[in-house]
Amino acid sequence: MKFFNIFFCIVFILFAVVQYNDPDPYLWVPIYLYPALLCFLKFIQKPIPSLAYWAGFLVFGVYAIYKMFDTNGIINWVQFHNASNIVSTMKAEKPWIEESREFFGLVIILIVLGINYIKKSNHPSVSK
Repeated sequence: MKFFNIFFCIVFILFAVVQYNDPDPYLWVPIYLYPALLCFLKFIQKPIPSLAYWAGFLVFGVYAIYKMFDTNGIINWVQFHNASNIVSTMKAEKPWIEESREFFGLVIILIVLGINYIKKSNHPSVSK
């Protein structure tokens, strides 16, 4: 788990860094730094309260659902754009590309938080 957490800590920091050219970096930099911090704390074996995970699940989960149903969200991308390639270029030239990428970023965050939370729950010595 140490490798998993340092890997995703670095990945989330890099995700935050590349948000400088995003239309809303003030939103996405903190979104990526939050799981980076939790992964770092897990890496250095600091206890993380369950509330920190549940807050992430709630905020990022609700935002992911919003991104799914948004006008240019995942459903729009699949239905009207035939799930066209969203990673062929770094520049998001179409609105559904940006929204879809953001959705998948949130999904990655939720998966990483979920894995860490499940591992935390399996170790009763860590504060809950």
